[in-house]
Formats: sequence, C-alpha cells, structure tokens
Amino acid sequence: MRVLILGAGAVGLSIAAKLSDYAEVFAVCRDRCAAAIRKDGFSLTGLWEKETFQLPCGTVPPAGPWDYIIITTKSLATRSICEQYHHLFGDAEVVSLQNGIGNEEIISEYTDNVIGGMIITGFEWMADNAVFVSVDGGETVFGRFPGGQDEKADILARLFAKAGMRASSTDNIKGTIWAKALYSCSLNPLGAIMECSYGDLLQTPAWNIITKIVQEAFEVVNAEGIRMQQKTAEEYLEFLKTKKIPPTATHLCSMYQDIAAGRLTEVDYINGAIVTLGKTHGIPTPVNEMIVNLTHFKEGLKCR
Repeated sequence: MRVLILGAGAVGLSIAAKLSDYAEVFAVCRDRCAAAIRKDGFSLTGLWEKETFQLPCGTVPPAGPWDYIIITTKSLATRSICEQYHHLFGDAEVVSLQNGIGNEEIISEYTDNVIGGMIITGFEWMADNAVFVSVDGGETVFGRFPGGQDEKADILARLFAKAGMRASSTDNIKGTIWAKALYSCSLNPLGAIMECSYGDLLQTPAWNIITKIVQEAFEVVNAEGIRMQQKTAEEYLEFLKTKKIPPTATHLCSMYQDIAAGRLTEVDYINGAIVTLGKTHGIPTPVNEMIVNLTHFKEGLKCR
C-alpha cells in the first residue's frame, strides 16, 4: 500500500513514521525537517513510546499512483495544497486529517474520492526531526465523506490500528468531525487567549463563556442537520466537563503553541465556521464572533 502525506508537520510526520513499517510512505514536509530527518532520523517520544524512524520525506513527492493521500496541513492551507498537488490525486482516496470545518468540502472540489478524518491526539515539536506525543484523547476516526459506511475507510482504520495508533471507522463522519470542532471551539481559543491549560478553563468565568460558545454552536449543528452523539448543548457540556477535559487537563492547545510561535491560527475554520454558518441560517453567534476577534487580536500582538 502506498501512502502520501501532504503538509506534514508534527501531526503528519508522526503519522508517517508510525505507518512506515506497514506501508510505503512518503511525507512532504519543510526542507529543514527533511534535512534533519535524513541526517539523524525522526524521533517520536511520549505516549506513543520512544522510537526513531528512518522516514522517507522531502519537499517533492515521488510519482503516483497512491492508494491514500492524507492531508495534515492546517486548514488555512487546504486549498493551496489541493491546487499544488491535485495532479497526484488520480484514483487515490484523499483523506483530510485536519482541524476545523470545511476541509472536506474544499477537497471535494478536486476529487470525488474523499475520506474525512478526526484525530484528537496532541503533538508538540521538540526539534525539526522530533515530536512529543502529549495527549491521546481517543481513537482516530475515518469515514466516507459526506457519509455512509465505506470499505476504504475501514481499511485505513485497520492500517492505523496495526501501526499502533488506535483507530476506527464510522458511517457518520460529519458528526464525528463536528464533535471534534465543538471540543476545539470550546477550549482552544480561550486556552490560547488566556495562555492556560484545558483544566484551567473549568473555572467558573471561563466555563460561563464556554457554555455560550457551545449553545450557539448547537443551534448551528441542528440547523445543519448534523447527527451528534450528544443531543443537546447541556448534554455536550456535561460530556466535555466530565469526560474530555479531565484526561487533558494539563494540555496546552496547538492554538496556544501557534500564537506563542508567532503563527496564524485556525480559528476561522473552528469558531469562525460557526459564525459563517450561523449567518447562513440566520442564527446569532455573538460569543463565537467575539472569540474569533479576540484570537485575531492576540495573533496581531504576538506576530508584530
């Protein structure tokens, strides 16, 4: 099986490394990362155990055909990645393993073979060729986009599981992607703005804001006809408080890491997607809109 990883940063390189013993893998990454990996290998530490991989990678991918092409870039770059590499798509299954809402819709403009994915693992750069896995929040989930049971998604999930990454498939990938989006929009921007861990967000002033974020998001979820495991905002908030935050209480989110490093965030594809879809359905989303503006304000302060 041939697997190409596009936009391989901490997430993509870690996945490529784990898959490399079980498939023919190539990761398209920054030149400085490729140079460091060619020299000393790729080091993976943390919850996925300590390993060093000789990982095929570089800035130019080999020729196809590919069985799976997995896009792991930030949402800001999804369209540019598709524009640059769609000539390689062919009959491959193109998989979005990204944050936010709207990536699969963009990819669908370039191919009919789209698999959605949801990963809820925390990856932290230690060096250009080293990543620390800090959080394992659950299985990585794949599914045919926009929905339906699918053998190719099943095969990919089994490959991930064989490589030591917990994974499964679903016939409701939209619901799964939105579940991750609600988790992200509730915690990531506030964690980034306030420079705090997820556990700190259980304090009452922060939780009051999270409650409003989720209530607005659930109105949009219902208007979009998305099937969620939790049927109401109140049910989701209880799930978030008791099941999702405790195991990741000390985690500093990727949005915090982006701002600290002077990088732009994906907030427009998370809370911003709720604002955009809210306008489409005539649903007010003032708290999510405020969060988007505050996050961009924070970006501007850190990037100048």
